[in-house]
Amino acid sequence: MAFMPAGDLTASAWTADEAVTRLFTSQYRPLVRLAALLLRDASAAEEIAQDAFVALHERWGRLRDPDKAAAYLRQSVVNRARSALRHRAVVDRFLRRHPEPMTMPSAESGALVRETYDEVLAAVRQLPARQQEALVLRYYADLSEAQTAEVMGVSQGAVKSHTSRALAALRRTMEPRS
Repeated sequence: MAFMPAGDLTASAWTADEAVTRLFTSQYRPLVRLAALLLRDASAAEEIAQDAFVALHERWGRLRDPDKAAAYLRQSVVNRARSALRHRAVVDRFLRRHPEPMTMPSAESGALVRETYDEVLAAVRQLPARQQEALVLRYYADLSEAQTAEVMGVSQGAVKSHTSRALAALRRTMEPRS
């Protein structure tokens, strides 16, 4: 629906309050729909349309052609939607680089983690010394098989064997507790 002045008055003869009230009545819904199509967010679309009307009211006395106020509003909504989309893109890029910190675990979950840690540690202590060494060097110190073999003074095959046997023994020990 186009903006049409009522009677023989033109939009330029209206006060800002009269003009914005008439424009709001005829243009608000189409402008919200326009913004919603651009943003895919109804609440942001309503806010953008409302901001466009507020800006029009503030600038009413400085408009070159008040009869083109509806076009001014449409352009204002499009520009504000573009700005919102740019802002959204910046926020998305920031959040990908700086993910939200994890929430603090509850005291119960911390206790369960600690209990599990203690059980695993106790099970590792029951392993033969070479298997303990292999596990600690490979998974705690994060050494490669070659580095572990060098530290232990054994072949890489021996490291694989010690590690495999240690993990199998841990599985057997830990499964009944799960």
